[in-house]
Amino acid sequence: MNNAIVIGSSGAIGSAFIKQLPISFNNISIFGFSSNKALKSSQSITYNYINYKNEDSIEKAALIASEKSPIDLVIIATGILHYGEIMPEKSLRDLSLEKFHLLFEVNTILPALIMKQFIPKLNRKSKSVFAVLSARVGSISDNKLGGWYSYRASKSALNMIIKNAAIETSRYNKHAVIIGLHPGTVDSQLSKPFQSNVPEKKLFTPDYSAKKMLEVLEKLAPKDTGKCFDWDGKEVAP
Repeated sequence: MNNAIVIGSSGAIGSAFIKQLPISFNNISIFGFSSNKALKSSQSITYNYINYKNEDSIEKAALIASEKSPIDLVIIATGILHYGEIMPEKSLRDLSLEKFHLLFEVNTILPALIMKQFIPKLNRKSKSVFAVLSARVGSISDNKLGGWYSYRASKSALNMIIKNAAIETSRYNKHAVIIGLHPGTVDSQLSKPFQSNVPEKKLFTPDYSAKKMLEVLEKLAPKDTGKCFDWDGKEVAP
């Protein structure tokens, strides 16, 4: 693996991937894309600004990342669960157009637009991986508790887009693996309001989660494309 891309590189999990990639893969070239303009590039990591609300900016990012060589790995580490006064819904009474718009825009539409621009740039001569952070709560068959309507729905829709993209991509790139990744419950701003309910030893550091997910990615094969896996390599039910 020579050319890796992390989108959302300034977040807790994204920055952990940036840190873990050189440990897992020798002499790897890493591009980090973020809306944070303050990130400074180094010898092995090139940071670039990306405007997530502008498809031209996403297209430009794909061109920059693939300019010198095909892309071997893309990780989308963006996502939102709560924002300001917007919190996960406990019942139908809490539903609002604003919540659905925001969560689908960030969790579903943005990854789909990134797929549109980056998947055609994947390496076609050897294994390449396109991984998107999804969530176990996006599983319809695994839903035993209800609630969190917009977040669950946005991740379920994301998993369908992953499946669609995997089917389409397999027709012209037999080496590509398009998957979702469930990182577990990670100590980050996303999980902060809900950490009191997390069982002991199930709240992961970002570094641990990223390390485990990279181990999963290394073991994947084209037959796994279109699926969603958790941090421990177990397939998440649709």
